[in-house]
Amino acid sequence: MHEPTPYKITTLPPHTIRQGPIQPLPLPPGVALVTLPDGARTLAYTHAAPPQPVPVTAPQPIPAWARTTALLAPTLGGGIGAAGVGLSYAAPGLIAMTHALWSAAALLVAATVAVPVIARGTRRTSGGGGGTTTHIHQQITATGIFGKANGTIHH
Repeated sequence: MHEPTPYKITTLPPHTIRQGPIQPLPLPPGVALVTLPDGARTLAYTHAAPPQPVPVTAPQPIPAWARTTALLAPTLGGGIGAAGVGLSYAAPGLIAMTHALWSAAALLVAATVAVPVIARGTRRTSGGGGGTTTHIHQQITATGIFGKANGTIHH
C-alpha cells in the first residue's frame, strides 16, 4: 500500500555545504557586544556618551542693509495703505473732476469747430464782394529733408 514516489530525494553530506561566516548587523546606538565574567559574549545596553555641548559663537552685528530694509518695510507698507485709503476717500471727487475735464474738452472742440463756421458765415453775408470769388494758387517746393522751401503765389 505504499506507492513509490515519482522522484528521488537526495541530501548532501554535511561536509559539502559551504557556508560563509554570518555577517553581523550594524548595532544601534547604545548597544554593544560585551564579554561577561564567565566568558560568554552577548549584546548589552551601554550608557551613551554625554552629548557634546554646542560651541557658543559671539553674536554678529546686523548688516546696515538689513537694518535699513527692516526699517523701510513697514514704512513703505504703511505709505501704500495710506495712499489706498486716501484714494478711496477721494474717488467721488476724482470722478467729478474727470466729468468736468471731459466737459471742458468737449467745449474746446466745439469752440474750435464753431468759430470758423461762424466767421465764414458772417464774411459771406457782409456784402462787398459782389458774389465773385478769388482763386489763389500757391506752389511750394523744397529739396532734401532740411532744404529751404521756396514758393510762389498766383492770383
